[in-house]
Amino acid sequence: MFTFDTTLNCCKLIKYFIHQQILIGQPVLIGGTMGTCSYVLTGTDEGMNSTFGSTCHGAGRALSRAKSRRNLDWNDVLKELEDKGISIRVASPKLVMEEAPDSYKNVTDVVETCHQAGISKKCIKLKPIAVIKG
Repeated sequence: MFTFDTTLNCCKLIKYFIHQQILIGQPVLIGGTMGTCSYVLTGTDEGMNSTFGSTCHGAGRALSRAKSRRNLDWNDVLKELEDKGISIRVASPKLVMEEAPDSYKNVTDVVETCHQAGISKKCIKLKPIAVIKG
């Protein structure tokens, strides 16, 4: 048996099968956006059987980077984060718009779907307090 610990978007070779993200009981971080929560999930027997130990690795984009830059105002995004008590340091206004919470799908909905399907189990919900982009 081979086991390789990996980071996001990488795979693991376990008993000659490829698995993305989780093993039974192994924690995995599901990142939200700079203005929403993130989650720690663990793998389940059902997930191993039905998805070869794979689960979501985030919510996915709702808007492309280009569409985010066209449709969002970076000052509005900074104000939204400030109102939530989230500190931010960023190298470029472009990054603020591209990574804005509205640029992504709702991570809570995605995590809840995985949890309800039994392919992973919610363990911890994390709230952002600071963001560094750049």
